[in-house]
Amino acid sequence: MRSIQLALEGAGNVLVVGLLFGAGLPVIYALAMRALVVGADEAPDGSVRYSPLGRVLAGLLVAIIVGGVVLGLVLIVASGFGKAVSFEHVFPTIVDKK
Repeated sequence: MRSIQLALEGAGNVLVVGLLFGAGLPVIYALAMRALVVGADEAPDGSVRYSPLGRVLAGLLVAIIVGGVVLGLVLIVASGFGKAVSFEHVFPTIVDKK
């Protein structure tokens, strides 16, 4: 019975990470594109003028996406070099595998 519980916990962890990186990052990108048009208006020549608030919001959301991608790459590269990424402190650090 304990093995079934462990398997379900592992499956739950995989589901959460899959949603975060598989669906979460595209959702954040969609929110960034939506934030970009906050307060935007159309110029007389037909071009779009984006507001500073929309640009800042979109920039912050895109920075979160870039951070997630960089963290994923760090995890992959660290495991390739026989290292692990530790989340014991505020920032992730690369440590030797135990």
